[in-house]
Amino acid sequence: MIAIPPLVLEVPEVMEALRMSRSKVYDLIRTKKLDSFKEGNLRRIPVTALHDYVRTKMEEAA
Repeated sequence: MIAIPPLVLEVPEVMEALRMSRSKVYDLIRTKKLDSFKEGNLRRIPVTALHDYVRTKMEEAA
């Protein structure tokens, strides 16, 4: 069977990927620096949004 990479991540997965605290991740979401959506009570972050955030930070640093 082919393993399909996830399209969306949960907050703890984003915390681990970015090496940031839960409050920092939610701050990025609140300030619209990291796109997300809610599915029921769960917050989801598209993998593309994570890539966009990192790309933006790299461009700012250049």
